[in-house]
Amino acid sequence: MFGLIRLVVLSSLTFVAGVFFERHNVSEACTAQGGLATDGLCVVQNTGAN
Repeated sequence: MFGLIRLVVLSSLTFVAGVFFERHNVSEACTAQGGLATDGLCVVQNTGAN
């Protein structure tokens, strides 16, 4: 029984760590493009240049 509980706990922790890792990567990619990562979205200022 302990093994089953440990499996669920470790799987949950791994999932949460993966979510934070991916959010960090998206934030860095957004910043590299000149944007601002806000609430999970990348907001880029429109300078009017094409």
